[in-house]
Amino acid sequence: MSDVSQLAGVKVMVIDDSNTIRRSAEIFLGQAGAEVILAADGFDALAKIADHEPDLIFCDILMPRLDGYQTCALIKKSQRYRNIPVVMLSSKDGLFDRARGRMVGSDLYLTKPFTKDGLLRTVGEYVATGAQA
Repeated sequence: MSDVSQLAGVKVMVIDDSNTIRRSAEIFLGQAGAEVILAADGFDALAKIADHEPDLIFCDILMPRLDGYQTCALIKKSQRYRNIPVVMLSSKDGLFDRARGRMVGSDLYLTKPFTKDGLLRTVGEYVATGAQA
């Protein structure tokens, strides 16, 4: 897994209102060769999805203006983007949060703070499943 280009060609969007989380994800994913698109909130993300068409989206749940559930629901309702896997990010590891994430169409759930290994493993599992077009 130490191969620098293990995620080469994979476009990953990270939506989080925390600059620290965005920077951490950008560094971890960038080191693995992924192209990283950052968004500070749901509105920012929705504007960038059309330009970048990410292969995978990490979406924080608690964000101002448009929360992660609403953002995920909007992505999944879109004919064009509904097949992009969405991984919900939350500091809460509750059953309710996971269930609500599933209800709006999220594919996975990752608890914050995530580790580099956890983040890369999640992206790696997605790539390994052949979900990438």
